[in-house]
Amino acid sequence: MIKIPLNLQSILWSKDIKNLDLQKDKIYIIHQILAYGTWDNIKWLFNTYDTLIIKKIFSLKPEKDYSEKSYNFAKNILLEINNNLDKTKYVKTFPRFIG
Repeated sequence: MIKIPLNLQSILWSKDIKNLDLQKDKIYIIHQILAYGTWDNIKWLFNTYDTLIIKKIFSLKPEKDYSEKSYNFAKNILLEINNNLDKTKYVKTFPRFIG
């Protein structure tokens, strides 16, 4: 069983990593690491989850927790997603859409 490394606690700050489940909490884990992780954290992410799972979660379960730079890096460089995604659902400097 893969354990979440203790050094990820600073990236996964809103929860105690001892209580995180790789499957149940994968949306949170994936977005936090893509938005805030170092290169080593990102390598761990891609070694832990299949790239297609990461792409699917990023595309279908947006989290408004990215800077514009981290969003563009994750979408265009790491995940190579070419289709248009609604940036306002990811980038925290855009106002929230309520409706």
